[in-house]
Amino acid sequence: MAIDWQPSASLETLRARARLMAKVRAFFAQRDVLEVETPVLGQGGSTDVHLVSLHALARTDKGQRRLWLQTSPEFHMKRLLAAGSGPIFQLAKSFRDGEIGARHNIEFTMLEWYRPQFSLDQLIDETATLIMSVLPSFPGPLVHYRYRELFHTYVEVDPFTTSLERLRAIAAERAHMPAQSLADEGRDTCLDLLMSVVIEPQLGQHELSVVVDYPASQAALARRHQDADGEWVASRFEVYLNGIELANGYDELTEAAEQRARFAHDNAERRRLGLQEVDVDERLLAALEHGMPEGAGVALGIDRLIQLALGKARLEDVLAFSTPNC
Repeated sequence: MAIDWQPSASLETLRARARLMAKVRAFFAQRDVLEVETPVLGQGGSTDVHLVSLHALARTDKGQRRLWLQTSPEFHMKRLLAAGSGPIFQLAKSFRDGEIGARHNIEFTMLEWYRPQFSLDQLIDETATLIMSVLPSFPGPLVHYRYRELFHTYVEVDPFTTSLERLRAIAAERAHMPAQSLADEGRDTCLDLLMSVVIEPQLGQHELSVVVDYPASQAALARRHQDADGEWVASRFEVYLNGIELANGYDELTEAAEQRARFAHDNAERRRLGLQEVDVDERLLAALEHGMPEGAGVALGIDRLIQLALGKARLEDVLAFSTPNC
């Protein structure tokens, strides 16, 4: 049987991709943001229960060690921030197991940058400016939405007060799944399912949509604050265009003890769900204890942005070699 060795993307597309990558680098050079390179292997991985990290056994000077392929360059970049790097960006190879599809690939390129002393609103504006500089035509106005109002509008439930039992039933119905399949799932899993199936396709159709005030339980590595309704929410945002999530930004958490507690909570949830525990990155925690400057950071799926810019149907159409063909 003949082996398909050809690139996933055409050479013309790869040339266009290179031009867009150069435009991204020029964007940050104009703003005096330092480009950095960090390892794709780390001592710890992402404990997020919704991500599946890949790991490898490596022979080191300290014997055989389990090293984790990074789901994003975040941990290493925060160590640079704690060391005094100032504003930094990176176009980093990242890895998430099982993520294959029209908008996903197990190995992908993440554009991530950090802005010490930036507010979340400042970073939202800069993210929108970058996206608009890459796209061939203006996507429309920048429109902000609160997470809660989106659920009221499109699902007709309150994501903060609706019972878990009802959320499970609604999520199963709207996702066309057997109700029993969500019987053991938690609140955030049901909300994420409703967000992806019902709400996301509505976002960014004639505008650049920014969603804020996610539940506090979805803060990950972000700070938390009380919103106008007195509800504790995550200090983060997501940007959508044509129903596609492009970017996820945080008002970055800098407290080591709180971050350690969140990692422990994630691994406890992993044990409950029968998932593999993930090694905690102790070097990140040490950097936070040393002191990381306050500020905001954002991760943007550059492959998705290029896919939109070039009008391609699938992510693999803008990759030299997609995972099934690597």
